[in-house]
Amino acid sequence: MPDGEADQPDRTRADVEAETRAHDGRLLRRVRGRLALWSGGATLVVLLALGLAIQLTVRDSLTSGAIAEALARADAVARYVERGGPLPEAPLAITMTGRGSSTYAFLAIPRAGLDPRILQASDFEAPVPPDAAAVARAFEVGRDILERTIEGAPWRILTERRMRSGEPYVIQVFQDRAAEQRALETLTLVLVGGGLLALVGAIVVGAFYAERALVPIRQSLADRRAALQRQREFAADASHELRTPLTIVRSSVEHLRRHPETPVRDVGSALDDIDAEVTHLSTLVDDLLLLARADSGALDLSRQPLELGDLATEAAAALSAPAEGRGVRVQVDPEPVMVHGDPVRLRQLITILVDNAVRHSPRPGVVDVTIRRDREDAVLTVLDQGPGIPPDDLPRVFDRFWRGAAESDSGAGLGLAIAAAIVTRHEGRIGVANRPGGGAAFTVVLPVAGWERTAGA
Repeated sequence: MPDGEADQPDRTRADVEAETRAHDGRLLRRVRGRLALWSGGATLVVLLALGLAIQLTVRDSLTSGAIAEALARADAVARYVERGGPLPEAPLAITMTGRGSSTYAFLAIPRAGLDPRILQASDFEAPVPPDAAAVARAFEVGRDILERTIEGAPWRILTERRMRSGEPYVIQVFQDRAAEQRALETLTLVLVGGGLLALVGAIVVGAFYAERALVPIRQSLADRRAALQRQREFAADASHELRTPLTIVRSSVEHLRRHPETPVRDVGSALDDIDAEVTHLSTLVDDLLLLARADSGALDLSRQPLELGDLATEAAAALSAPAEGRGVRVQVDPEPVMVHGDPVRLRQLITILVDNAVRHSPRPGVVDVTIRRDREDAVLTVLDQGPGIPPDDLPRVFDRFWRGAAESDSGAGLGLAIAAAIVTRHEGRIGVANRPGGGAAFTVVLPVAGWERTAGA
């Protein structure tokens, strides 16, 4: 195959991975932005409602206090009138304060048979004139309160009808609202400034918490990308493993077709090749199906109490003859330990580990299989006397389709992956380490019968 064609799948996978990462990054940024905006929007609504409530409350409080003060001034005028003699026959205007004060009061008395009028004394120094219309309304309804701007200044006018010796008169109080208005404007500026700062803070805090909240989602997306990457690698590796036996089968079939008249005894090698590769394909497909069921959680186990030492002895005995053919002796040192598991899958697990140890042991060599109990755990250990595993390869020993550089012709690289899947389905754990004196040590830890271990323990 040309080099360009061989590199194309790698470039395609890299492009797909980059596109997936970019898409996930855009998705996370949009979600983070929306969460921050929602946080800011909710804060803005709360701030607007709170600011409006504060504004109305303060304004009502200031208005009530000012009106109470105006009424107090009106009462002072009434006391002045009541201390005097009879009401004058002519209208009268008086001031409670002089120039520069913020509150002024006028007294209005109607002439008999005439419309109410107000007369301002010649020495009166108030900056605002009496309001005749308000006086007329007060004579009719008893009290009139209005706010008005006079010569650019805000005023509140309280006009109230009083009685003295059965005769009505009106007191009108002018109140400067400039200080009240400045207080409300200052409050508005404070609320707006504080609200903007709170809004910015809410957006920043919302973005921070959105970032924290997206951690599980980001991890989930990363896990999904890793799973997709594993699936792509799995499919690519499976295709590679299937290609070789299929090529041999196809070549053998083509050979048979080119010699249809040749006796079977003369084409026996082609038939042997077909039989061997079909057996290889069947084993490979069975292994792939087992791993696929393990990934999906559909790997059913027929659990029952069983003696792990007896199971190890049976599995080792089945491999003793092939091992001796390679000059390797398998010896088992079991202790009685009961586990709750599937005898077929656990025998398969032990067979995989022992076969792996035999293949990596020198000639002559010894493979030791031990079974021990460590409190609530059953510990299976398989030791070989081979060269061990390079430290850089240790993390990948249980990866699918992985083979060390020195064992490219030793199977499809699925055995130890299957062993790890079987151990995981039995709520156990598996590990590998190099022995100080040389060789590798595979250790399987399973819960003993009667103990249940939660996932991830």
